[in-house]
Amino acid sequence: MPVRTTTAITIITGMTTTTTEAAGEAERRAALLRLMTWLSPAFPVGAFGWSHGLEAAVAEGRLRDAGSVRDWIAALVTRGSGWNDLVLFAAAYRATAAEDETGLAEVGELALALAGSAERRAETAALGEAFAVAAAPWGEAAAAPYPVAVARVAAANGVPLGAALVAFAHGFAANLISVAVRLVPLGQSQAVRVSRELEPVLLAAAGQAEATSLDDLGQAALWSDIAAMRHETLQPRLFRS
Repeated sequence: MPVRTTTAITIITGMTTTTTEAAGEAERRAALLRLMTWLSPAFPVGAFGWSHGLEAAVAEGRLRDAGSVRDWIAALVTRGSGWNDLVLFAAAYRATAAEDETGLAEVGELALALAGSAERRAETAALGEAFAVAAAPWGEAAAAPYPVAVARVAAANGVPLGAALVAFAHGFAANLISVAVRLVPLGQSQAVRVSRELEPVLLAAAGQAEATSLDDLGQAALWSDIAAMRHETLQPRLFRS
């Protein structure tokens, strides 16, 4: 009898472990699916209409080929506006998870204050507002600057912070690569190569941002900020920023 009891316990324990693992895998797949939806180019936030100052940089001859586009985006993600967005995302995610509405509002205000030009401010505000409207099926959310808006919905839907940061970083880079395809111009094969070469940069930046606080905000991508300001008077132009 003791042998049978032990066997029964082992079987039940094994079933419980398997069930738990299956549930965990289902949650991971659901999180992945949501991120793919929210940060897809097809999600109606209008990101395709904004170049984040890249149009002015192309017009000035700073971006001429795949290598310069790659380096420009890498600089933004590691020490520019892209990095700040990742830090803000992490802070907003944690505030949402802690149900800290005051802290969340402060992160939103900081995100607007950090915009280095009128167009950058309009960009993050417009994208955030559009995202809040489009993401309504996953839960009502107030409009907020873009990284804050996405972080709120991700946290509210149980998407892990690390995965959300990677997806957000990828979306940031992918939109700028799409802009470069039209403006530099880059061929599709070149654009794909740039995406591949940026993978370690995006993964590293997202991993570092996961462990940050607002004290880690800061940027030194000055040419990007200057390009964003010059874009305000650029004529003719295709993009809103």
